[in-house]
Amino acid sequence: MKTYDAIVIGAGQAGGPLAKKLASAGKKTVLIEKRFYGGTCVNDGCTPTKTMVASAKAAYMAAGKSAELGVPVDGFSVNMPQIKKRKDEIVLKSRNGGLRAAEKTENLDVLLGEATFIGDKTIEVTLYNGEKHVLQADLVFLNPGELPTIPDIEGLHDIDYLNSTTILDLDYVPDHLLVLGGNYVGLEFGQMFRRFGSKVTIIERSARIVAHEDEDISEEMQKILEAEAIQIHYNTQATKFKQKDGGKITVTITTGGKDHEISCSHVLVAVGRTPQTAALNLQKTGVTTDGHGHIPVNDKLETNVPGIYALGDVNGGPAFTHISYNDYTIVYRNLIKNQNLSTNNRLLPYCMFTDPQLGRIGISESEAKAKNINYKLVKMPMAYVARAIETGDTRGFMKVLVDPETKKILGAAVLGAEGGEIMTVLQMAMEGGITYDRIKYFIFAHPLYAESLNNLFMSLED
Repeated sequence: MKTYDAIVIGAGQAGGPLAKKLASAGKKTVLIEKRFYGGTCVNDGCTPTKTMVASAKAAYMAAGKSAELGVPVDGFSVNMPQIKKRKDEIVLKSRNGGLRAAEKTENLDVLLGEATFIGDKTIEVTLYNGEKHVLQADLVFLNPGELPTIPDIEGLHDIDYLNSTTILDLDYVPDHLLVLGGNYVGLEFGQMFRRFGSKVTIIERSARIVAHEDEDISEEMQKILEAEAIQIHYNTQATKFKQKDGGKITVTITTGGKDHEISCSHVLVAVGRTPQTAALNLQKTGVTTDGHGHIPVNDKLETNVPGIYALGDVNGGPAFTHISYNDYTIVYRNLIKNQNLSTNNRLLPYCMFTDPQLGRIGISESEAKAKNINYKLVKMPMAYVARAIETGDTRGFMKVLVDPETKKILGAAVLGAEGGEIMTVLQMAMEGGITYDRIKYFIFAHPLYAESLNNLFMSLED
């Protein structure tokens, strides 16, 4: 058995930087990663998908949008092997760079293998070559992340379905991609492959896509996607899959109690993610999980066992890279800098990287109504934004809720070009307590997207 000051399981966007920081602070630390350094973000999420989204945007422009700007493109084609090659190179550069930096960190050991608890804060690691090591530490940090959820639907496990990881390995354009799930992953990939040339059908169980958003957001997103000839089935469930010898897949869908069949070439399962906690054998160290396999934590990110922390997606918080990274900073600053930080009341921004983007911060209108919060709403179509007009993309709108008494911003949704960047300006205002009446008269550089915030708030009295 080898004893450390700290054991970190998972080299994701919390585990990797935390391990390096702990080691640099003088704690003898070991970082264990069973797959690839960098976690989901670098290998299966943000880095590869946004790289491919950029290629899809280029195809969208070439297919006709650039002609509207006076630059017609004739005879273009989508080179999927080149798109995949570029994506792979960017992923490997980030993954290998992070791994090398960790391996060079003093006081930090990096083990590539699978970890499982065999006792109280005692872990057995099985390396790639089969070697086993037993480790123990007073501090343990869990950042194992999540994997795509595969539902139990008749015939699904008998076909060659895709998930958000395996679809990244395609070096050709599917003829007809059927997507299960109308939220972040499904919509980003659906639009991406439609722009590459696939026919795309989305199956959504609820009455609208991105159902956790306000209805006007869902409606506008529907218009945007349907304008690109993406077909969406609402209140629909896939109930049976069958793959023929030639590879064609038949999907039985149920809508309003009636069955229909759809033929497609590929199926993408995008219905959620499942935490990777089963293999950790957490009961051996006393850490509890909820009914979904997530690890409950307090506002310091500590589990029910003192000295064991859960960071990132596995603790059931918003499954975003930036939240995982913020988890790391809270834990590090509390333990090493002797601060008293909490996850309570932190602003949680997020952005869906469809085109246009959806940036969100604070409470939504539906949440404000449900909580009986007094608010005023301002809303402006992107067609009123000078920069959007000039760049030729006026899809979407801005929507902001404010407190009529304090004049502070309560929440915002920006569905439009650079929606995430515009949202971030409002997030900074919320963090700094800057009221809408001040933003209304800010001097923004002209003609930025952010400048439109002047006009957005102009309808509200000072």
